[in-house]
Amino acid sequence: MPEPLDARMARLESEYEAVLTELADPAASNDLTRLRDLSRRRKDLEEVVGVWRDLSRSRDDVAAAKEMSEEAVGDERDLARGELDESEAAVAGLEERLRGLLLPTDPNDGRNVIIEIRGGEGGEEANLFARDLFTMYQRYADNHHWKVEVLSESATGRDGLNEVVFLVKGKDAWRYLEHEAGPHRVQRVPVTESKGRVHTSAATVTVLPEADEVDVVIDPNDLKIDVYRSTGPGGQSVNTTDSAVRITHLPTGIVVAMQDEKSQIQNRAKAMTVLRARLLKAEQDRRAAEVAATRKSQVGGGGRSEKIRTYNYKDSRVTDHRIGLTVHRLDQVLAGDLDEFAEALMSDKRARQLDDDEPTNE
Repeated sequence: MPEPLDARMARLESEYEAVLTELADPAASNDLTRLRDLSRRRKDLEEVVGVWRDLSRSRDDVAAAKEMSEEAVGDERDLARGELDESEAAVAGLEERLRGLLLPTDPNDGRNVIIEIRGGEGGEEANLFARDLFTMYQRYADNHHWKVEVLSESATGRDGLNEVVFLVKGKDAWRYLEHEAGPHRVQRVPVTESKGRVHTSAATVTVLPEADEVDVVIDPNDLKIDVYRSTGPGGQSVNTTDSAVRITHLPTGIVVAMQDEKSQIQNRAKAMTVLRARLLKAEQDRRAAEVAATRKSQVGGGGRSEKIRTYNYKDSRVTDHRIGLTVHRLDQVLAGDLDEFAEALMSDKRARQLDDDEPTNE
């Protein structure tokens, strides 16, 4: 059962006072590690304790306003009632803000993001849509002044993408992009369709937090590394040396292949970056599954019936099926105007956390 708000805050306020007392002790400066930990904890608690104290004062105001309202008569009673309404509204607002501050912090906040896009069902049309999604995210990154670095790209003969893997570097990239993971569906007339019929195709998007080497320790003995010559569309060799790298993580069976760089060392480094990200996400999902009974896969099967979002060209409509949000400005969305979806999805996540009344990540 979740700890009651008042009891939790009384405990955190007591901890905050203890941290301040220890920081004021000259002996604390002798242990730099302890000093760093205390300073971080003070920063973590400072805002939440400040809001709690504001809430306590507002609750006192409510009690005083109630007493005045009961004792007042005539115009004074109306005035007292207005003050009571204002105080109660302040209490409600502060309680909501406090619960928001107490929500568990996302361990991936502040991380860069690795995005993988793959064409799903729909043949070449799905690959062309994968290219459109890649362009959309590039433009979205530009809007936020994030940097995009392509790690791997497998193109088709008609400028579609079988697969593209890219790194997005920038502040808040994870918060704004994490909800893009899943099957994306497009409804439009393909360029190869001679009779003007609308087809439905799909592409899958996977979103991974970039992992540092300290986040994921990989035993070299757990890796099977193969090198081979890079190939282009149609399978033709595009390199005369064995520069392409395929790394298999034997315990999990995860396979990452890179061939875009001419250097085997560079391809190996990129492959290890993606492998660490996949292993970190797999471990985070495993831990989450211990708390949640079931956790659906991000990607699904890439089928046309599965989707998190639909892009309908005929009606210029984009619908996010998870939150029921529909906009009729397809061109702007594909040009990178995704903030309305991102902010609505972040609000939905916060609302669900508040409904679950999860304990603080202390």
